[in-house]
Order: sequence, then structure tokens, then C-alpha cells
Amino acid sequence: MQNPIRVSVTGAAGQIGYALLPRIASGEMLGLDREVILQLIEIPPAMDALRGVAMELEDCAFPLLRDIVLTDDLDRGFEGAHLALLVGAKPRGKGQERGDLIRENGPIFVGQGRAIAEVADDEVRVAVVGNPANTNALIAMSSAPGLPRERFTAMTRLDQNRAMAQLTGKAGVPLTDVTNVGIWGNHSATQYPDFENARIGGRPAEEVIGDRRWLEGDFLTTVQKRGAAIIEARGQSSAMSAASALVDHVRDWMGGEATPEGDWVSMAVPSDGSYGIDEGLITSFPVRTDGKGGYEIVQGVELSDFARGKIEASVAELQEEREVVRDLL
Repeated sequence: MQNPIRVSVTGAAGQIGYALLPRIASGEMLGLDREVILQLIEIPPAMDALRGVAMELEDCAFPLLRDIVLTDDLDRGFEGAHLALLVGAKPRGKGQERGDLIRENGPIFVGQGRAIAEVADDEVRVAVVGNPANTNALIAMSSAPGLPRERFTAMTRLDQNRAMAQLTGKAGVPLTDVTNVGIWGNHSATQYPDFENARIGGRPAEEVIGDRRWLEGDFLTTVQKRGAAIIEARGQSSAMSAASALVDHVRDWMGGEATPEGDWVSMAVPSDGSYGIDEGLITSFPVRTDGKGGYEIVQGVELSDFARGKIEASVAELQEEREVVRDLL
């Protein structure tokens, strides 16, 4: 049994946290040979709810759960953390513009980035889920001097999983047949789920499905607007699927599950200038992970004019968001 890994989770009493925490404590995220210490962070009004979540975790009697820390203090919550999962964020209100939400959430991620830089473990890795995830990750990264920027990621694995589910449903094949599904750009309705490079049973997905109109139409819009559709159906935002995608994201990144040969996964990471995207802009790319906390952006992916147009539109939105919070960077 290795030394315990300290996992900090913000918004831990929320819906995603409630679905996520048992899967961390059970070993699904970081391995069945790794004890964990959960450092759960909430705002003061949610501390009673957080205590109830902690009671349930205790009652699950997870053998790998070494300890639970409950706090509304960022320094205590991120102290010694090897992994910081920034799940909590102010949700978008009815009629609220995206730019207003970005401005309201920005200072939250400034404080979290600073605290992580000051008190977390030197090898800490950060995954941002709270929306707008890409720009919140950019703010946290910019507020964490001394930490390598590649330590900061935002989650677009949920979008990848949604795209894979749509492709497998249309093709009538097992999910394991679907590979090389990449998400480009922003975790928003402008994202580009890349069907042109996806494979089904090793063959081009477009060839297997044989319906370009569906791929350019219903497939894209279903993936792009899936979150809104779930809110419309259940009255609340995605929680179970978001938690599951975060387990996938972290397991592949630092939980020992390297990307299989010939495949790739989707993560929003600081651009290194690949594909002409502004260096440092947190953008979703197809990446390969080593399972030990490292990743590389996949190079040489062929992009049609159609794909480039979609990616450029999503990157333009990210650039606009960056301008909204320029004073925080």
C-alpha cells in the first residue's frame, strides 16, 4: 500500500461532489492500492450539509479512506494536496449573461489558485470542473505563481463521453469500439466534437455511419447542448455524468491508466501553440496521458476546413472570455 494521496475537492457538498466522493474513496479514480485523505472544502452556509456527506462516507466503510478533513478555509483545504479538484462554482442564474458569470466566478478561482500555490504539495495536479471551466482554469493557473502551468487542466471528458455515446448509439456497436474521439475548444456550446478523426471498430466513424448530414447536424448539436437538455429534463445540471467523467479524466492523467496505444482522450490544457492556438490559452485538445501526471497534445491530427472553422469559432469565444477577466490574469 502506497502512502495516502491527499485529494482536495471544492464544492464537496454539491451534487457532483455527492456522486464523486464515493468513487474516489473506493479507489476507482486513483487505484485500488492507494489510500486517500479527502480534504473537503465548502462555503460556510454549506458546512452542515458537508458534515452529512462526511457521515455517509464514514458509514460506507471504504478501506482506502484514511481520513476526511472538512473546512471552509482554503489554506487548510489545500494543505499538502496532491490533487485539487475544483468542482464548486457559482451557477449561471436565469437570464444571466455568460460574461457576468465569468466575472462573478473569477475571484473565487484567483483565491483558490493562490492557496494551491502556497500550501499544496509541490507536485500537485489541478482539474477544474466549475463552469466556465476553461477560463476558470486559466484564472487559477495565472494566480498560482511558481507552479508549472501544465499542472492545470479543465474537464472536457464529459463532452468526449457524450460524443462517444452518440456515436455508439447511431452505429449500433459496443462503446469499446469507439476510439479517437477528440473535443476541441471550449467546454461550451461552441465546442467541436471531432467526428472526422473518430474511429469505430478501427474504421473512420463517418464511413461506418454513412450519414454526414447527421454528423454535422444532430450529432454536433446534441453533444454541444447536452447539458442544457439535461437541465430541461431533470431541473438540475449534470452531476452523475460529470462525476464519472472526472473519474475518467484523473484516472487517465495520474491514476495509472495511460492512454491506449493509437487512441487519445480529451482534456482542456494550456496551449503550447499547437494548431495555431494562442500559447497559454486553456483549450481542449486530443491528448495522450501517461497515467503518472503527464500528458502530451497529439500532433499531426488532420483537420478539414469544416473542422478548422468550428475550432476557430470556439477558440474565439475563449479569447473573448480571457478579455473579460484580463485584470485577474
